[in-house]
Amino acid sequence: MSNEIISWIEISKKALINNINIMRSRVKPGVKIMAVVKANAYGHGLIETATIAAVNGVDFFGVNCLDEALRLRSAKIKTPVLVLGYTPLARLKDAVSHDISLTVYNAESINRLQETAAKYKKNARVHIKVETGLNRQGVEAQNLRDFLLRVKSKKNIEVEGISTHYANIEDTTEHTYAKKQVENFKEACELFNREEIAFKYRHTACTAAAILFDEVHFEMIRLGIGLYGLWPSKETKISAYERKINEFNLMPVMKWKSIIAQVKTVEANSCIGYGCSDFVTQNSKIAIIPTGYYDGYDRKLSNSGYVIIKGRRAPVLGRICMNMFIVDVTNIEGVKCEDEVLLLGSDGEDSVSAETLASKIGTINYEVVTRINETLPRIVTE
Repeated sequence: MSNEIISWIEISKKALINNINIMRSRVKPGVKIMAVVKANAYGHGLIETATIAAVNGVDFFGVNCLDEALRLRSAKIKTPVLVLGYTPLARLKDAVSHDISLTVYNAESINRLQETAAKYKKNARVHIKVETGLNRQGVEAQNLRDFLLRVKSKKNIEVEGISTHYANIEDTTEHTYAKKQVENFKEACELFNREEIAFKYRHTACTAAAILFDEVHFEMIRLGIGLYGLWPSKETKISAYERKINEFNLMPVMKWKSIIAQVKTVEANSCIGYGCSDFVTQNSKIAIIPTGYYDGYDRKLSNSGYVIIKGRRAPVLGRICMNMFIVDVTNIEGVKCEDEVLLLGSDGEDSVSAETLASKIGTINYEVVTRINETLPRIVTE
């Protein structure tokens, strides 16, 4: 690593390809895989991740917003892209002109899309999101027929897909609610057929659903957290085990590293860091790591986190600062300035997993990786 960088993310090309192949083997032949690369590819680097995925078996990309989609197009990535979130009416023209598919559920979007598509003399591709029980974005069942009739009346709108999203498939091993959502989704699809509205893709399956339930693969799945080698939840792992889905070896894609900025000795009973929130009971050697909560290393890891240096764990001492924190390296031999520090990932037999950090700060692995500052370099490794 260049000694000009003090904190960086390493992205394993091998692990990313492995995870795509694992999921490809899980779904039926012909089922498309949408790689969800929203939120800077869950913190892994939008362009870095998409560039690898585009040539390794991914059929679609899912992003949150139009700006993310346009970044993919600027990077010469020609794979179809679907905006999963909301696109402002004033920006629909950018989606149409760049051949970007949109998730829709508002009459206002449909009306403006028709005007925009007619102006550009091309079709606007849409995926209609139906509400099945999450009660987030989507067309409610009682309004769906009127919405479909509105879409059907527009000449320049092509219905490319139908989608929905599950409410608690990751949070439980009892999936009655998810199964009810599937029933609601199938009823919505029947309405599309009755109104003679053609579509290419039905997609409901996030990573957890795609792993657990063959019947919801339909024509396309949305591979999100699993793309990055992380399990959606402990409950998903348990459910997979119960279903004897054992050969599912996801490989974490990300390592987060920094360096040591200073090594110093402090006397016994010295306070450490802001608020004197920690102290050492013996003469100790400490190291300063030039990464902090601005970079995404959560402040709740104060006095509780650990990093790996030279294959050994170094516990966090004191509070995490905005741009640095302190670790105890008393029991690690030969530590010196600019030695490499592993904040997240595996190092030989030991690791700092996203799940471990999540448990310490009271959140989920999704948040741990997506909150890493986008300005940190993402470096692809073989």
